[in-house]
Amino acid sequence: MPRISWVRDELLLACSLVAGNGWQELRQGDPRVLELSDLLRSLPLHGDASVDPRFRSPNSVSRKTTDIATAHPGYTGSMTKGGLPTQKIVNDFLESPQEMLAAAEALRAVVASGELHLIPAQPDEPGEEGDESSAQEGRLLIRLALYRERDRGLRDRKLKQVRELGQAIRCEVCAFDFGETYGELGMGYVEVHHVTPLHATGPRETQLDGLALLCANCHRMCHRSYSGSSWRTPTAVRAEILIAASQQR
Repeated sequence: MPRISWVRDELLLACSLVAGNGWQELRQGDPRVLELSDLLRSLPLHGDASVDPRFRSPNSVSRKTTDIATAHPGYTGSMTKGGLPTQKIVNDFLESPQEMLAAAEALRAVVASGELHLIPAQPDEPGEEGDESSAQEGRLLIRLALYRERDRGLRDRKLKQVRELGQAIRCEVCAFDFGETYGELGMGYVEVHHVTPLHATGPRETQLDGLALLCANCHRMCHRSYSGSSWRTPTAVRAEILIAASQQR
C-alpha cells in the first residue's frame, strides 16, 4: 500500500502512550499497542485506508513508538528517522505535558462516543496538507468544535439566554453589531464560539455559559493556528486588538 504519513491526531495518541511508558518504546505484541492500532484504524482521517491490514498495524505502531522514544532528548542512542512532525510532538509533550495528555484523552473520549463518525469534515478545519501540525489538539477535535458551534439549535438557545439577560447581540471581543451595520439583514446575527476548547473540557455536552458571541473576524482569530496554538480565548483576542491599536498610535 502507498505510504500514508502520520498526522497530528495519530501522533498525539502514540506519543501519549510512549510518555505513559516512561518514554520507552513498546513492542508490537504489547496489548497497549494492539489497542492503539485498532483505535488509529478507526479514525475518520484517511478514507478507506483501514481496509488494508497493513495500515497502522501493530508493527507500524510499534515502530512509531520507537521513533518517538528516540526523539526524546534523554535518549542516548541513535535517533530513528521519524520525521519533523514526530520530533515536534515530542517537544510539545515536554513543553506542555498536562495540556497534551488532556488533548489525547479528549480525543479518545470523542472517538469512543462515536460522534466523530456522524459528522462531515468542516471547511475551516486544518487539512492534511495544511497547518494541523501547529494545532495542539490535532484535526478531529477542531472538527467537532466547529461542527457544534454551527449547530443552529445551540446558537438559538445561546441568543435566547443573552436576550433574557438583557444583553446586546454583538461581538464580545470588538463589540461589532451586525444589526447596526447591515440593518434588518444583520439583525440578530452573530456567531457562537466555545470559550474553552474541547481538548480542555472533554466531549461533554456544551453548556451555554461556555459559549461567547463573536463576529466572523474575531471568531476566525480565536480559531487561527498561530504560534503553536490553534485556539485562544475571546479575552486573549481582545488583548491582541488593544496591543495592535497601541502600536498604531
